[in-house]
Amino acid sequence: MKHTIEVNGIKIYAFHGCLPEEEKIGGNYKVDISLQTNFTEASQTDELIKTVDYVDINKIVCEEMAIRSKLIEHVGQRIFTRIKKEVKNVDFLIVKIIKISPPINGDVENVAIIIEE
Repeated sequence: MKHTIEVNGIKIYAFHGCLPEEEKIGGNYKVDISLQTNFTEASQTDELIKTVDYVDINKIVCEEMAIRSKLIEHVGQRIFTRIKKEVKNVDFLIVKIIKISPPINGDVENVAIIIEE
């Protein structure tokens, strides 16, 4: 059986980007995490220890987003690697980082990267 857990719309203010002003001014980001696991035992026992704790996912995202990078691709890979390493029983993972209103000389709502495995 396949089970999916999503933690969507994690709102973060961070300082990622290649431009000097992005380092000083920062910008708004949203992060979505989707993972596949097996929470059959949790659904039967009602025990948090038997599933993925959303608090752990949010903590990893917030900690990695707080570390400045030029590229959201770099931040996304760090988040992906930590979740795979630190969270047990993750069979498949998708990390999506959305940079809202990027400074790219155009009327663009957002840009995003997606990493999945």
